[in-house]
Amino acid sequence: MPRVAVVTDSTASLPSTMYEQYQIDIVPYYVHIKGKALRDTVDVTTGELCDYLTSLPDDAALPTTACPGPGDYRQAFIAAARRARDIVSIHMTSIGSGAYQAARLGREMALEHLRDARITVLDTQNVSMCQGWLSLQAARAALEDASLADVVELVQRLMPRARMFQTGDTLRYLYMGGRIGRAKHLLASLLSIRPIVSIEDGVIAAAAVARSRTASLQRITTLVEKAVGLGQRARIALTHAAAPEDAEDLRARLVQVIEPIEVLMCELSPALAVHSGPGTVGVCYLAEPS
Repeated sequence: MPRVAVVTDSTASLPSTMYEQYQIDIVPYYVHIKGKALRDTVDVTTGELCDYLTSLPDDAALPTTACPGPGDYRQAFIAAARRARDIVSIHMTSIGSGAYQAARLGREMALEHLRDARITVLDTQNVSMCQGWLSLQAARAALEDASLADVVELVQRLMPRARMFQTGDTLRYLYMGGRIGRAKHLLASLLSIRPIVSIEDGVIAAAAVARSRTASLQRITTLVEKAVGLGQRARIALTHAAAPEDAEDLRARLVQVIEPIEVLMCELSPALAVHSGPGTVGVCYLAEPS
């Protein structure tokens, strides 16, 4: 039995089989559709969510999302404590999401019940499979009997090495979800461009623009090649929302310019797809120390 249990949110977007394989406990976000609160990846799939979004007229209200509450995390921590005394809880950026703060509150609630437990809550300042890679590497270390201090140190050391580049057909969903401003949305619409976004210091930021789907995938490939650096290896995760062909296209481009240690194909969780929209495709990579 490992000394450390790893907890993360559904926004980590790992392939579902890996949560069980690496004993990662997942706490689902909520997707609100027509007054119903659906558990992310449990009550609604990415395909179902994207089908619903594409069926909506342009002036229709979009689904909304909510992070897990402190009680959800309390329950998850108590469950995780049944198999390990210590717990590390790994979350998406606290800027724009309340998950990190909710987990901190859930930690205090759980510790009233778990007198001997130690729970460390981490803000990755990232999202999607960047969060997923950090959770996965933490779980792998835990299964090798790493201590809580060692797992926390590993995640903190890897955080600057995790980065995302993502593109889609439109910024409408990011704008409607409050993730970008109106000016950026209007400019992209008027110029008919495909923005490429990343996360900088925990905030969504523009990384580049392209005029077509093909150009955007090639631009992402170039960005990753430059960012990873000559002679450096990386783990890459291709992420998408109902766009597996584009994800495969991007994978084929990337493996020509970098030497991946590990390649994963991942669907964005429905809670992320609400804000990025159908057709989104991107890559989250974790560069290895040189």
